Amino acid sequence: MNSTLAPQTRYLKLAGGTLAYDDTEGAGTPVLLLPGMLDSRAAYRHLVPLLTAAGHRVITMDLRGFGESSIAWDDYSPTALAGDALALLDHLGVERAVLVGSSYTGATVIRVAADAPERVAGIVLLDAFAEQPAGAFTKALGWGLGTALLAFPKVWGYYLNKLAYPGGPTPEIRAYNAGLEAALRTPGRKTATRGYVRGDSAPIGWSAGVRCPALVVMGSKDPDFPKPEELADRQAAALNARKVMIDGAGHYPMAQAPRATADALLPFLAEVAA
Repeated sequence: MNSTLAPQTRYLKLAGGTLAYDDTEGAGTPVLLLPGMLDSRAAYRHLVPLLTAAGHRVITMDLRGFGESSIAWDDYSPTALAGDALALLDHLGVERAVLVGSSYTGATVIRVAADAPERVAGIVLLDAFAEQPAGAFTKALGWGLGTALLAFPKVWGYYLNKLAYPGGPTPEIRAYNAGLEAALRTPGRKTATRGYVRGDSAPIGWSAGVRCPALVVMGSKDPDFPKPEELADRQAAALNARKVMIDGAGHYPMAQAPRATADALLPFLAEVAA
């Protein structure tokens, strides 16, 4: 996150480790932003100022094993992350929030909404894997990328710089990606990486338990999915949600197209806050 805008890092100690987070505070609608796997809460560095400028309280959290959270945990599943999200809301005294999940954590926000509906005002999926049938393409991509990542962290850098951002990343994003690649070389990070790669990021059927308002946002050129809009349609149908496609964006629209992403989120946030 831009150092001139980023709140100070705070920490929440749990039984299994320590979570890093930040909080803009304020009286606006609380919005909890969760990054994808192998990423950090700074994934939202360009989106946070746009949401706070609109009057929202924005909370971002590093996932288990990454960012400034502690590395060694016994579980990296979407369900475990859902427990972390609720623990953080409890810690901050937030009764209800809008939860935003990117990629892997789309499943996490669905799990929170299904298990604790009284705590969730709405959910947003950003290029999430949820409801993606485990076809040959998805299995091959997940197995191949995961296996390569464990042996060669440079594979993650290649994915981020050559595939994840259609048209190529900006110099600022490329520098951010270099930090993510370097993080994979930290002692103990391989275990965390393995935990995420083997986690069920695309559960089928969890959406049936969700009753809150939902929004599906998808980059039209997301390389992780053979047909991004078809997956977005499937997710929207499962969640009875609105769908917004970000034209030309890849797997990280909040970084590649923050203004368009904010334009998708802000009307939804205004509605659930009303």
